[in-house]
Amino acid sequence: MKKLDWYIVKKFLGTFFFTLALILLIVIIFDISEKIDDFLEHEVSVKTIITDYYFNFIPYFGNLFSPLFIFISVIFFTSKMANDTEIIAILNSGMSFNRFLKPFMVSAVILGILSFVLGNFIIPPSNSERLDFENKYLKSKRYSRAKNIHMQIQPGQYMYMESFNSTRNIGYKFTLENFKDGKLESKLKSDYIQYDTISHKWIINKYEVREFIEDGEIISSGASIDTTLNLSPHDFTKRKSLVETMNMFELNDYIAQEELKGSEQIVYHKIEKHKRIAFPFASIILTLIAVAIASRKTRGGIGIHLGIGILIAFTYILFMQISTTFATNSNLAPALAVWIPNLCYMVLAGILIYKAPK
Repeated sequence: MKKLDWYIVKKFLGTFFFTLALILLIVIIFDISEKIDDFLEHEVSVKTIITDYYFNFIPYFGNLFSPLFIFISVIFFTSKMANDTEIIAILNSGMSFNRFLKPFMVSAVILGILSFVLGNFIIPPSNSERLDFENKYLKSKRYSRAKNIHMQIQPGQYMYMESFNSTRNIGYKFTLENFKDGKLESKLKSDYIQYDTISHKWIINKYEVREFIEDGEIISSGASIDTTLNLSPHDFTKRKSLVETMNMFELNDYIAQEELKGSEQIVYHKIEKHKRIAFPFASIILTLIAVAIASRKTRGGIGIHLGIGILIAFTYILFMQISTTFATNSNLAPALAVWIPNLCYMVLAGILIYKAPK
């Protein structure tokens, strides 16, 4: 690393953190104006708002949009360097354009690694506190009445429930089937089941059990019976935001459990998992695009470069939203849906770097 490299790294990181602080300040002001009525209604102290909410909100929001903040920062200071004829002087001194990219890549990789560590290990615990605050003060309590629930609760054991009332912890029209080697061994049907929060067991009411044997079947019934199932009321009331509170290892284990149960929300969990990896790479790709665009001196100066940069940034967000929508509403694999924007913009970065002034 030479003096010139350190000069660019300092400009890169300095502009990024200044831009991040400025945008976060604006976002916080708008957020406070939107939520001030809720804060006053619940009489939340200023200390609680700052420590429990905004101290956890800032890293979450900053990391979520860090690739775009990096992109805008690089566009801004690189365009200023080009406008001041610094880049022309650097290239005329004998430095190749690829060598000129080195400090940009070093800075982008550092920020990408920081984003990965934050997103997978540091921010999830803080998200837990932020979401608890939101659920307590900012969101009205609601009950869930899930319907037509199909789930594998352990290998070879499947359950069906017509509906589940989370306020009373009661499931209606419950069916439990046990399979072995692809054959149905037993089937339990119940009018309703209720979860006992003290014993942590399910009370199965008005049930009938059919056990299938070689010679036929054995039928038994009863008024109620207590049993332990690999199931809890929490399984029916989980919110998609729950995965935001898990680190990388916890998220992988949770996805494996939800796949076993055949959860309908599994696609959202996988999208969250792949986003935590794809976004740090997006920082590097968008940095390449930003340098390629802003390194050319133009008549319009910084304004033209910023305009093009913001347009590309919003098309990236739109592209990501469209691709993830295809994953949630069709058969597109979550990993592919998350990585398609990165792959497409990687191609765009290669083209722009090839055409950049050398």
